Amino acid sequence: MKNRTILPADTYTVINKTVINDSDRKLITMLYQPIIGYVAVSLYFTLIDDLDRSEVMSHDLTHHHLMATMQLRLEDIVIAREKLEACGLLKTYFKAGNINQYVYLIYSPMSAHDFFNHPILNVVLYNNLGKKEYERIVNYFLIPNINLKEYQDITSSFDQVFSSTRGNVLEVYDDIRKRESNRPLIDKEIDFNLLISSIPSSMVSERCFSKDVRELINSLSFTYQLDTLAMQGLVRDSLNEKGLIDKNFLRKSCREYYQFEHAGDLPTVIYHKQPEYLKKPAGDHSKWAKMVYAFENLTPYQFLKAKYKGAEPTDRDKRLIENLLIDQKLNPGVVNVLIAYVLKINHEQLKKSYVETIAGQWKRLNIETVEEAMKIAEKEHKKMKKVLTKDKTKSTVVKKEAKLPAWFDQELENNETSKEEEEEMNKILEELV
Repeated sequence: MKNRTILPADTYTVINKTVINDSDRKLITMLYQPIIGYVAVSLYFTLIDDLDRSEVMSHDLTHHHLMATMQLRLEDIVIAREKLEACGLLKTYFKAGNINQYVYLIYSPMSAHDFFNHPILNVVLYNNLGKKEYERIVNYFLIPNINLKEYQDITSSFDQVFSSTRGNVLEVYDDIRKRESNRPLIDKEIDFNLLISSIPSSMVSERCFSKDVRELINSLSFTYQLDTLAMQGLVRDSLNEKGLIDKNFLRKSCREYYQFEHAGDLPTVIYHKQPEYLKKPAGDHSKWAKMVYAFENLTPYQFLKAKYKGAEPTDRDKRLIENLLIDQKLNPGVVNVLIAYVLKINHEQLKKSYVETIAGQWKRLNIETVEEAMKIAEKEHKKMKKVLTKDKTKSTVVKKEAKLPAWFDQELENNETSKEEEEEMNKILEELV
């Protein structure tokens, strides 16, 4: 679903659905921050600071207050909010009016035990940190294993210490604050009717596909990019003698299946947009600035999907993007420029070897910002143009120039935008709304 248009004057109220302690703050910075980034973490703690002294509910505040407090654009705050929502740290409710109203419900982070056993968050954390740093954090949360076999448990029970006697009438309260945490939810579900019907009823228990099991299967299918047909065999193989799914066996099977299909690699979940500190400052409304803004504020997946006219990109192209972000370590905005450049000069084809050659050059040149990427692409084009001119292939030059990205040649900054270019830019910018 596309984001609603949000204005600085729109109000919000923060409601605390949990109890936040110092341990939660450590969980947020150590486990969640490598996934959602420091801006989203900063927003989380800023919303907590907005609560009243009893830490239950805030006064009505405007989003301009958030912009001033965090020194961020509203678009960046919305992106950070989405990341908090995706990881279960925040729920957002909306009410339309002359001034739109938002309610933000704050939740605790998952415990370290639940986090490291989550089929999505655990995998993403591993990929974002790398093996060495991941193992360091795991060791931090490990419970010391003490052998108590030679010891006797002499702990007193309650009835050994206290006795019951007649007293006043007890009143039960349902609204007492308690610790509440959320798990990431996956909207796209696999076809459970097809999955269940493919397994003989004699093999499964009535309790087999409980809510927790369905959530696990959905999460695993998302993380390891498995469709319903692929999950059928893996689920069937994970059934134990009681007709129930062995969750650990299913996790292991999905991971091994993915690694077999992807030469031993593990998946990652890509959301990233261009880092805030590498974005162009706001205020410029030229055509060049509009293009920079589009490249900076779309994920490579969103940008590629726009180039596919809204259709789902191929797995091959998605893996290529993943490689540029993870292996080549290019910034997301730079990857968008690279995609646009190669598609235009290479007849709308993303040839892996060609893309990686340019990516390697840009990495060696330490290209980090969108503007740097656009300028180096322009520079390379001018070299190509000179070679073509020397060879006196004028028809080829015209053909090449017709397919160039719209930011090429500095004179474009002062020229009027063509109708076709305006339509294409509007389609791209619509993805940001």
